[in-house]
This record gives sequence, C-alpha cells and structure tokens, in this order.
Amino acid sequence: MVERFRISHFSQSNPAGTGQEDIPQLLRAVAASIEELGDISVSDLVMHSEITADGEWPSITVYYDEKIAD
Repeated sequence: MVERFRISHFSQSNPAGTGQEDIPQLLRAVAASIEELGDISVSDLVMHSEITADGEWPSITVYYDEKIAD
C-alpha cells in the first residue's frame, strides 16, 4: 500500500502590541500548536519579521505532513 501525505501549514505570531517581539514566547506558542496537531511530521519552520509602528513583529510558518488514511 502506498502511503499518501498532505503538506499543510500555519503561521503564528504573538498578539500585536506590547510583547509582540518576544521570540521565546512565540516559540513556546508554536510548540504548543504543533503538539495540539497530534501525529504529524514537521517539514520546515520559517521565521519572518515585519516592522510595525510597535516595532519588530516576528511570525513563524510551520510546514507539516499529515498521513492520509486510504
């Protein structure tokens, strides 16, 4: 039987405003989101940074594989 996978992704950032630049907080939040997804395989993590009136605002996009049941 051939296993099939679907590549999915989500992006996450801290709430805008005070603390939006807190990378350790962002990493903890992303880790919690990954755990909530259950049995997946993370393929890639990409960090982006936007400059706003409140300062730097990083985000992380997570690319992951989900096994598709036949």
